[in-house]
Amino acid sequence: MILQPETDDLAAYLVADGVIDHQDRQLRRLAAELATPEAAFQYVRDEVRHSADAGDYSGAFRASEVLAAGNAICHGKAHLLAALLRAQGVPTGLCYQRLTDGEGDFVLHALNAVHLNGRWARLDARGNREGVDARYDLERERLAWPVRPELGECDYPGIFATPPAALVRVLAEAVPGRAGYGYLPGELPVDGGSTGRLRA
Repeated sequence: MILQPETDDLAAYLVADGVIDHQDRQLRRLAAELATPEAAFQYVRDEVRHSADAGDYSGAFRASEVLAAGNAICHGKAHLLAALLRAQGVPTGLCYQRLTDGEGDFVLHALNAVHLNGRWARLDARGNREGVDARYDLERERLAWPVRPELGECDYPGIFATPPAALVRVLAEAVPGRAGYGYLPGELPVDGGSTGRLRA
């Protein structure tokens, strides 16, 4: 798959906004302490638990809130990694996959793309567990979930500088403490609209 940035202007992938809020003081301090992109990746992957693995759904999706909560679903973790890397001066975007959830539905998974060594590479800091072994590898993708096209799963090729507005509205509906992904879309929302759940 050929990755498709929204823009060739790498400055767009360094911006702080209301979701990737790397102007936050604690976040910037942590980014400086971690110092390298690989250390930032490992921190988000290993130290910020995936909500499903932790059994604790914070509902956090803004980068600074994810850092404070210590757990989030993949979207929040991708926003935090983008914020840490942007604070380190590394152009970082958001990527998405449509995956099956094991119950007959599709769910939208978030990960990152980083621009290093003159090219884009995808990284997935979802968090490892049995059957999941995502790694920091700029040469060969080591993602949490390889897609299975025969099940209708897909990689979206776009690299987003900001999460789609319709997706942000959905993420804001998360209820802390309520387990599950029922509120997430089953495919990438179109700007200005929303997509509901899809059957696999």
